[in-house]
Amino acid sequence: MSSPPGGFEVPLWRALAVFRVASLGYVCVLSVRDADRYAHPYAAGVLVLVMIAWTTATAVGYARPAWRRWPLLLADLGVVVAIVLSTPWVVGRTALAHGVPTLGVAWMAGPVLAWAVSGGRRRGTVAALVVAGADLATRERIGQSSFTGVILMLLAGVVVGHVARLAVAAEERLQRAVELEAATRERERLARDIHDSVLQVLALVQRRGADLPGEAGDLARLAGEQEAALRALIAGTTTPGGSDADAVDLRSLLGRYASSVVSLSAPATPVSLPRQVAGELAAATGAALDNVGRHAGGRAWVLIEDEGTTVTVSIRDEGPGIPDGRLTEAAEQGRLGVSQSIRGRVTDLGGTVRIISAPEAGTEIELTVPRSRR
Repeated sequence: MSSPPGGFEVPLWRALAVFRVASLGYVCVLSVRDADRYAHPYAAGVLVLVMIAWTTATAVGYARPAWRRWPLLLADLGVVVAIVLSTPWVVGRTALAHGVPTLGVAWMAGPVLAWAVSGGRRRGTVAALVVAGADLATRERIGQSSFTGVILMLLAGVVVGHVARLAVAAEERLQRAVELEAATRERERLARDIHDSVLQVLALVQRRGADLPGEAGDLARLAGEQEAALRALIAGTTTPGGSDADAVDLRSLLGRYASSVVSLSAPATPVSLPRQVAGELAAATGAALDNVGRHAGGRAWVLIEDEGTTVTVSIRDEGPGIPDGRLTEAAEQGRLGVSQSIRGRVTDLGGTVRIISAPEAGTEIELTVPRSRR
């Protein structure tokens, strides 16, 4: 759960290193002051040297994100607990009974803070309980003053852990905001390019062919529809006049494809879907019919089936069928009608695409999507 280099947790790890150095300095001062009262002063000196070496090791280790893992965390906790448990022998129980501080003093809170920064409140609480338990085990008498240190250590673990998780959450939100801003800028750039090229061409086709008879007029009308759809897309909405959560009747969207060569069969009752789901399913159906027009003579049958939790649209034609491996070959050649316009749309909705085809027996494409978008 650690942040990447340069994340918001970095100042916390640096503050922890400063705390450990400062608390170690306090331990050194107390050791010099109380050396004559220790039961084994030379052993106390050795332990102070060990504490100095371990403080240096943890400062270097925790500075590297890759090392902020269980091996170092457990070793840190183990070293501190070992030093705390050695206190009765090094300092002596008589000295402890007369008010001489334990050898670790504030320095023993180092692993508690490290665990809290690395894993939050729960991990900090666990480390605090372990260190506090070791500290209480060294005392012959446990009074109110003993529990004061335990409570302070628990509070440190909880508060620092909470702050660390807030830092991680803030960094994640910032990262999402940066990604959203980058995506928005990229969409604006694409929108400018599309406006200066594709939209202008579509608008020109619509204007020039609006009054022409026959197929030329149909092409002009289709160009106008695509221009409107593309303008809505780059403006940030795929279906003007409502939110994605609004329900629409799929029959009305697919009804525009019905013609003398495309037969549409639908239930008598509305097939309501969220606007985004219905729009994508209708677009995938349109892409399938476009393939029928190019490769299968244009004659097709469309069937809408409302199955409760799912909705299935079947598109069947009487063309030559799809040879084995043709779809893979088309995708490799950059012709992405089936893989992106059809399969990609349905997959994004959490649905499935089933293609049934045989040579000279036509093709049937089944588009199945869940009632609500996943």
